Amino acid sequence: MADRVTPQDKKIAIVTGGASGIGASIAVALLAEGFEVFVLDIAIPDSPEPASLAECQMMACDISDPEAVASAIEAICSESHRVDVLVNNVGVSGPTALVEDIDIQAWQQTIDTNLNAMFYVSKAVIPVMKAQCGGVIINMASNAGLFGCPNRSPYAASKWAMIGLTKTWAMELGKFNIRVNALCPASVSGPRIEGVIKRDAAARGVTTEAVREVYERQSSLRRFTKVEDITSMVCYLAGPGGSSISGQAIALDGHTETLANWLDP
Repeated sequence: MADRVTPQDKKIAIVTGGASGIGASIAVALLAEGFEVFVLDIAIPDSPEPASLAECQMMACDISDPEAVASAIEAICSESHRVDVLVNNVGVSGPTALVEDIDIQAWQQTIDTNLNAMFYVSKAVIPVMKAQCGGVIINMASNAGLFGCPNRSPYAASKWAMIGLTKTWAMELGKFNIRVNALCPASVSGPRIEGVIKRDAAARGVTTEAVREVYERQSSLRRFTKVEDITSMVCYLAGPGGSSISGQAIALDGHTETLANWLDP
């Protein structure tokens, strides 16, 4: 992380898993809103994409390691002395398999990355937000945390737990003017969902096109969530428009009707 001087009135945002994908888009969107953005990710690319991501403060950190997380937050706060927005975005898709076929190590890795990491980072940041009498925490959950999702047990479990923690923390932290919300997108257009579709198709012995059609039909709008849907809501919740919103699991899913897979017999 390069040396820098941060104006005392500059608002600070932290985005976990922000070096690529949805996290990178969130980081860039908050940057455009005037935040100084710190990106925590296990690997930092030499040439960030999009290019504007290079304007963020990039820090290599294994978010599933509580000691590494504590050190990273301490380093940020030693210079900035504040955290205004935390986006707990880091996550993995986890295995696609029936519950009895899920490898235990794969289960543990999914829970460590999706759930435990959220706890570690929030635990380190919340005392800073309390001291400054305010802050915003946004947890990236999923509509799988509202409905369940067949063949995705560890992923669904982690996202349900995130929503439970969101509501619990909103209750605990409201009196300190700290707002906590969860975002619950459906399948998000991009490389990640294409990988999920490919693995699901291979497991079922069907074409990727057949699986993609089923996924799209799961919502009333018959389409995937766009990254822009997520970044817009993050910026809204981080700004004055979201000042009375807390404890919510906000669906960005085109109205999910079911996550049951119609390819099943």
